[in-house]
Amino acid sequence: MEKIQDIMTTNVESCTLLDNVFEVAVKMKELNVGAIPIVDQDKLVGMITDRDIVIRCVAEKHPASSKVEEIMSNNLFTISPEATSREAAKMMAEHQIRRLPVVEGDKLVGIVSLGDFAVHDLTDDQAKQALTEISEQNYNGVQH
Repeated sequence: MEKIQDIMTTNVESCTLLDNVFEVAVKMKELNVGAIPIVDQDKLVGMITDRDIVIRCVAEKHPASSKVEEIMSNNLFTISPEATSREAAKMMAEHQIRRLPVVEGDKLVGIVSLGDFAVHDLTDDQAKQALTEISEQNYNGVQH
């Protein structure tokens, strides 16, 4: 069975607590990604998604100069690089998340996303099923 370290993205761009929402959005645009991990030193302290920016910043009329701390998610689900793809898929399905930070202790070492599973043709039927469940849910948890 594949380990997360075999399929995760290791060259992960991040922002820090010193960055503001505008800087995070610009980095998302430049990298063509929908989520950016927030680190303090090497320690993972949060994540900001494009949805966070829309819901917690724009829709609440906060300026783009707002601190990342004000809108980032800090109640994170993470996984070890030694975990199996099945464990990651199960966690992602249970919590309806599409991107899972990979950490050693508190240090960000990578990220695994639904796309990583698709690229690495999983042979584990349970992992495939778990990921299918994520794709069938919308943001309100209602099936399509």
